[in-house]
Amino acid sequence: MSDLEQAVEELAAVGRLLVALDFDGVLAPIVPVPSDARPLPAAAAAIGSLATLPDTTVVLVSGRGLADLAAVSGFGVPIRMVGSHGAEFDDGATVLDDEQRARLDRLLAEVHALADAEPGVTLEAKPAGIAVHVRNAEPAVGARVLDAVRAGPAARPGIEITPGKEVLDLAVLQVSKGIAVDALRARLEADAVLFVGDDVTDESAFVRLGPGDLGVKVGDGETAAQFRVAEPSDVADLLRHLLAARSTT
Repeated sequence: MSDLEQAVEELAAVGRLLVALDFDGVLAPIVPVPSDARPLPAAAAAIGSLATLPDTTVVLVSGRGLADLAAVSGFGVPIRMVGSHGAEFDDGATVLDDEQRARLDRLLAEVHALADAEPGVTLEAKPAGIAVHVRNAEPAVGARVLDAVRAGPAARPGIEITPGKEVLDLAVLQVSKGIAVDALRARLEADAVLFVGDDVTDESAFVRLGPGDLGVKVGDGETAAQFRVAEPSDVADLLRHLLAARSTT
């Protein structure tokens, strides 16, 4: 049995378990068109069954907007969802005050002015901000747009920046996946957390994990996670192992 398999066995034996998972690059392979992303069938089946077990809560924690996350994942109750890097929980939409709403309106206008005419650059509006995606742009175009956004609207007071893989998220309130996982742990009174992620935005959750928790990084790159797997199919195997172990406890 590998060290990761042993860690999964130990995690399966806890009382209340929170299973928190990024979506893109974790449950679903990264694809050129974000709306085409779908979870691997094996992963979907595993978390669907995990979510029905006693004292086990499965939550998708994604940078996608909540509605977009629900659409591409195809999941519903009892699987929970948190979108926009923690700005949207499925039990209530983000509420902005008047100052934040005015800041958001200005942010959207400035980002659109910089990016709308740039080939391959796509913008994703979110309840508390906007994401600038450059995955489908030429490298020089993507770099120019992101540099302009960082130097302009992203530099204004009250704008929170979350860089990811070929994407820059901007929000008018402080959000992170780590803050979201902390909130979920507290609400659920979880005894342990499994968090699986692939992006730099997931590091804010990995660094918050403590003794008894399990963090798994998917793919290359520096990480604070204890373990690493290569690709989403490995995550499906991990989830199936967790399901089998927890079903017998």
